[in-house]
Amino acid sequence: MEKHPGSYLGTEINQSWWRRYKDNGFFARGAGEYWFDQTGFCFQLLLTRTQLCIPYEQIVQIRRDTWHAGTWRLGRPIVKVIWERGDMLLSSGFIVGRDEESTQPFVDELAGRLQRAQL
Repeated sequence: MEKHPGSYLGTEINQSWWRRYKDNGFFARGAGEYWFDQTGFCFQLLLTRTQLCIPYEQIVQIRRDTWHAGTWRLGRPIVKVIWERGDMLLSSGFIVGRDEESTQPFVDELAGRLQRAQL
C-alpha cells in the first residue's frame, strides 16, 4: 500500500457547495496522504488518526474541476470523487498533483480500480 501526498477539500452534499457532509470525519479539510486498498480509496489528514475511506462500489463518477466546496486553489486541478451514501449524492474534492499531467495518473489508477471492482 503506497501512500502519496495530497489535499482534501471537503465533501459536498448533492453537489451544493454550501452543504457539507460532516459524518465519519469528512468535515475537516487539509493536507494528508492518500492510498488505494482492496476495497476503496482512502485519505488521512496529517496529525489525525481518522481515515476517510470511500468504497469503490459507492463511487459513481470521477470528475475534474478547478473549484470545489466554495474553494479555488489557484487553478490547480481538483479531482471530484462523486459517490453515494444512502440517499445522498456526495462529492469529495482532492488535489493530488500540481497540474493536469501530474493528476492524470491518479485518475487513471482510480478509474482502473473502479472498473475492476465492477467485474
